[in-house]
Amino acid sequence: MMKEIRVGLIGFGTVGKGLAATLLQQKDRLRQRVGAAVTLKRVADIHVKSLPEEYCGVTLSQDAGDILTDPEIDIVVELIGGIEPAKSFILAAIAGGKHVVSANKALFANHGREIFAAAVKNNVEIGFEASVGGGIPVIKSLKEGLVANRIEAISGILNGTANYILTQMTDHGSLFAEVLKDAQAKGFAEADPTYDIEGIDTAHKLAILMSIAYGLHVQIGDITTEGISTIEPIDIDFAREFGYRIKLLAISRNHGDHVEARVHPTMVPEDHMLANINGAFNAIEFTGDTVGDILLYGQGAGMMPTGSAVAADVVDIGRNILSGSVNRVPALSFLPEFIGEPRITPMSSLTCPYYFRVTALDKPGVLSRISGIFGQHNISIKSVIQKSRHADEPVHIVLMSHQASEADVIKALAEIDGLEICTAPTMKIRILVDEQD
Repeated sequence: MMKEIRVGLIGFGTVGKGLAATLLQQKDRLRQRVGAAVTLKRVADIHVKSLPEEYCGVTLSQDAGDILTDPEIDIVVELIGGIEPAKSFILAAIAGGKHVVSANKALFANHGREIFAAAVKNNVEIGFEASVGGGIPVIKSLKEGLVANRIEAISGILNGTANYILTQMTDHGSLFAEVLKDAQAKGFAEADPTYDIEGIDTAHKLAILMSIAYGLHVQIGDITTEGISTIEPIDIDFAREFGYRIKLLAISRNHGDHVEARVHPTMVPEDHMLANINGAFNAIEFTGDTVGDILLYGQGAGMMPTGSAVAADVVDIGRNILSGSVNRVPALSFLPEFIGEPRITPMSSLTCPYYFRVTALDKPGVLSRISGIFGQHNISIKSVIQKSRHADEPVHIVLMSHQASEADVIKALAEIDGLEICTAPTMKIRILVDEQD
């Protein structure tokens, strides 16, 4: 029996350092749990000139090919991110009969189908726990712990940067731009935060979760995606008045022959579990037909939490190598021949309550005119707040609707925003409701 699992690491950035530290600090515990040493043998990174002295037994290279062609490497860990050259490295490792672990959510959300097919063809394993939820064992829970369930719904806060920004705006009344700058200074947000604040990172993660939950080839293009950059403190204040908090949510519901796939700012009732997930933390709620609702919560990013998730994949694959049970658990939980094509619920058919903030001139009859347009488009208004402003300034008219269809809402807002009395586009935020509501 092999007494050592040898790892090659491509990328010695934040998460790469977290993995290396985990394997070193936990080496005795891992040996006791695996029955073999889990050893970092090689590191490749074009920007690293030397490794810290505690890694004196690890070979450093600036050429990933040194890892891909090393016959002693059992598992290749890709932690450089992006599409290329990460995709080429992973496919080369697979073609060479090496198992792969990666945290690359963008790659799996866009090209997972090709990568998983190559892994099946070459009888190697792909581990990607760290691609969703950082240190939270989301994928393992979904693939294995919930295997006996039909997943009815997924909802979650999957991006710590966006959640940190919304939390700061909620707690301190700060403007979006101010909080974003603060988040960048503290390292919570990238220099280019587009993927985080516009919901793209969250959509990548939702695509991966849906593929596992439903046994479907879901890709990033299947998911309707909206970000948080248009949210203003006034919307957060109004949400609080109505008993809600605004969160950037990933939402999917399983309707049997079609599935919802959407990411957008959402008003969450303040007594809901997800309303109280704050700061840079993540939380994912699954609803299974057998288990009911469960919530997984924890640090969704960071060197050591994510390094922990990568190490867990390395250990899982190492155990399977040692026991001769490679691919005991299929990469997407479903056997490949049972993974189908998704039929995504059209966004226009979505039905839910809505929050609207109309900015209009303060003139007699404005409210009745706006309410009339909503009524003409089958949108029933539940409550209204209109706060006075200084003389000659536009007013904010806030309306909460009962259940309404997205198609009707789009038509109504196009008509309202075209009125000469409206001075800015209407803010629209969907409200979270339970499926049975």
